[in-house]
Amino acid sequence: MLELNKDNFEEEVLKAEGHVLVDYWSPSCEPCKALMPHVEELEKTYSDKIKFTSLDITKARRLAIGQKVLGLPVIAIYKDGEKVDAVVGDDATEESVEAMIKKYA
Repeated sequence: MLELNKDNFEEEVLKAEGHVLVDYWSPSCEPCKALMPHVEELEKTYSDKIKFTSLDITKARRLAIGQKVLGLPVIAIYKDGEKVDAVVGDDATEESVEAMIKKYA
């Protein structure tokens, strides 16, 4: 998974062509950390169709707020720089993330 930060977010997500998944997380978010291995497994299956990235929001708070990330975890899909879908909070389960990825893969 490509690590995002405030310096490369625009280039890797907002200016990217095609689909990009962003896993918004923080070191203090236990559900985020529990979900991450599943997202990494999904990357092995779908990386030819979707670019997988992650952003530690503790290092880019303003950026996360600008993307309307107000709670965690958030797994979002962007297409050609526009957010087209996301699963948030308690809805961000292994199953819901895979179902969302399958819609765009």
